[in-house]
Amino acid sequence: MAIEIKVPTVGESITEVTISNWLKNDGDFIEMDEIICELESEKATFELNAEASGILKILVQEGDTVLVGTAICEIDEKSIPQKEKKDAPGISEAPSEPGKLFEMKVPTVGESITEVVISSWAKKNGEYVQLDEVIAEIESEKATFELTAEANGILHHIAKEGATLKIGALICTIEETSTPPQKNNVPPEKEVPVHAEDNKKGTYSEGHPSPAAAKILSEKGLSPAEITGSGPGGRIIKEDALKASAESKQSDTSNLKAPDNVSLSKEISNRTQRRKKLSQLRKTVSRRLVKVKNETAMLTTFNEVNMGPIMDLRKKYKEAFKEKYEVNLGFMSFFTKACCIALQEWPSVNAMIDGDEMIYNDYCDISIAVSAPKGLVVPVIRNAESMSFAEIEKEVLLLATKARDNKLSIEEMTGGTFTITNGGVFGSMLSTPIINAPQSAILGMHNIVERPVAENGDVIIRPIMYIALSYDHRIIDGRESVGFLVRIKQLLEDPSRLLLEI
Repeated sequence: MAIEIKVPTVGESITEVTISNWLKNDGDFIEMDEIICELESEKATFELNAEASGILKILVQEGDTVLVGTAICEIDEKSIPQKEKKDAPGISEAPSEPGKLFEMKVPTVGESITEVVISSWAKKNGEYVQLDEVIAEIESEKATFELTAEANGILHHIAKEGATLKIGALICTIEETSTPPQKNNVPPEKEVPVHAEDNKKGTYSEGHPSPAAAKILSEKGLSPAEITGSGPGGRIIKEDALKASAESKQSDTSNLKAPDNVSLSKEISNRTQRRKKLSQLRKTVSRRLVKVKNETAMLTTFNEVNMGPIMDLRKKYKEAFKEKYEVNLGFMSFFTKACCIALQEWPSVNAMIDGDEMIYNDYCDISIAVSAPKGLVVPVIRNAESMSFAEIEKEVLLLATKARDNKLSIEEMTGGTFTITNGGVFGSMLSTPIINAPQSAILGMHNIVERPVAENGDVIIRPIMYIALSYDHRIIDGRESVGFLVRIKQLLEDPSRLLLEI
């Protein structure tokens, strides 16, 4: 049976690709999951994997440009050479009646998510896995999820690490079996006595480093081929590696000897580079930020807040607050409450554009920007306008903890009508935060610094925080943006207004 391999969908806006390079020749025998060619689109290069084992028949040549969905090769499964399978070392013949084969596909992880990336395989190809055991991590544009086995059996990878798959695409199969497979009954090799002459040549151990020696050689960048082993059978032992390392260092030092009348003033600096592939989350954040900059009329307005009254209030009640509610009283609850009151008074700041219409939200779903290990995430506090200080602080703590542990769900990051970001925790004095689309505005908090301010003709030192409001000028006018920020300042400098909502 011949299986057609077609050009997969590699992006919403990509309609054609070029066959960049065939890694296998026409007529070659290939294994399932083996990379057979590279495809190049206008944005990136992708690897194409074999969907079965068999003989490859190439239909499209290198350099040709074809549409997505076009068949570029065929794999003839009937042509699998049986002799190769039987003679392959360490591989036993498949049972005549194999167990049930479970196909595991990419699950639905959110309404707006159409594709995921295979972040890492927790289990190797061909490894025995148990029901509900974590076998892989899949990463979407918003979060990372664990994929668990749907049966007991032998795992067969279909997708490689780093591959991008559509929702519903086949990711792996599990060949059901109740017990782990037994290794081939290969009789153990007889131990060969080591003779004196074996230390010089002709033994398997000759030139092979021990684990400790291999680690030292790898760290120093030395090749085992250049070293004579003094261990049994000519094996390179730890002492050999240390000696070679010392000699190499001494040689390098002598090569750096300065010419006459010239001294080396400093050592050669390290100029190494490292490359790391962008995560799906980082790529999505980058794409959305650039889109916001290009598609909105973004503007930022600033003000300053005397944080003294809030700091005094926290100092006075923080112990009693923690004892009663089992959570610390932070600044975020004050800013969230202030934003909710101001958003209800200035509804355009809580609105968003949808085509030719504006959507006004009568509720306040406050997004909180959190720096997670894999990048910036923005979980949402829903209906924050109806929550107490303690409820807000507990929700902030819960979402921040989940973000740092990569445990946020799609639902917890979906939606939001207004965003608060606190660059002050990293020492930021002032910034112009970027809007979290499709929202229309974002409030930036910054660090608190004692500054001289004029009050009633006197210069007084106050703990001041600069606050910034970035907004979409298509929806929000200058009067509304400035009025919103002034209202925030008024509520924070007189916290009693937050309690009375006046």
